[in-house]
Amino acid sequence: MSIDAQALLDWFDDTARALPWREPDATAWHILMSEIMLQQTPVVRVEPIWREWVARWPVPSAMAASSQAEVLRAWGKLGYPRRALRLHECARVLAAEHGDVVPTDVEVLLSLPGIGAYTARAVACFAYGQRVPVVDTNVRRVVARAVHGREPGNPSSRDLAETEALLPVAVPRAARFSAALMELGALVCTARNPDCTRCPLPSCAWVTAGKPAADVVRKVQKYEGTDRQARGRLLDVLRDASGPVERIRLDLAWTRDPGQRARALDSLLVDGLIEQTDDGLFALAGEGSPTG
Repeated sequence: MSIDAQALLDWFDDTARALPWREPDATAWHILMSEIMLQQTPVVRVEPIWREWVARWPVPSAMAASSQAEVLRAWGKLGYPRRALRLHECARVLAAEHGDVVPTDVEVLLSLPGIGAYTARAVACFAYGQRVPVVDTNVRRVVARAVHGREPGNPSSRDLAETEALLPVAVPRAARFSAALMELGALVCTARNPDCTRCPLPSCAWVTAGKPAADVVRKVQKYEGTDRQARGRLLDVLRDASGPVERIRLDLAWTRDPGQRARALDSLLVDGLIEQTDDGLFALAGEGSPTG
């Protein structure tokens, strides 16, 4: 079984969300920023921050001229702040080695800091209209259900090939099909409570098979009380500070578990998100030296 491309594209033409990074004036750099921000973060949280970033850093060289700390502060509470540092590093490479332009080639994109298999293909597809498979969790779920009649398993090396085989031959049509496939998984064929009554596909192997349950029950990732939350609290202190702070400020930010706090602090240092000054104070990356 395959996916009816025309039915999917007609649905996408009628119902696609008016996301700002889909507008004609969105550059490849703008799209790259959106893709980095959207990893494990919902659109509603990303959009206002993305708009601020586009206005502040319309080209890579503008971000490259800013400090790591400025980028971390602007990242706010999007989560997984290492993404912000890697994007800053990527901006420096784009400005210095690529003429301030995001490359079109997937392999070149993969050589950039912080750009993985998904992001490279997403930029090639959504920014440059190339016929490349773009596979995220939404796409994997739609393909697993509609084509294979099952819930998705663990990510596999087969995912790219299987998705590429579904793409229409015409390049512009293929790029739009990729966006539509992702949209279907995000809005209709969701992980929980998929709304099959709204699905535009005339046939679905999963529905035909009686909607079999997943072989493996996935655990819901919690946040409350985790190391991630502890890290976030410590970062909040440094983002709100105008300069390096004493250790006691960080200790007071997470009092429920001193061992966990110490572990979170160490991991932030290892990840390069924060740094310690010669006199034992703590600061955001790039703000620990006397000159900032």
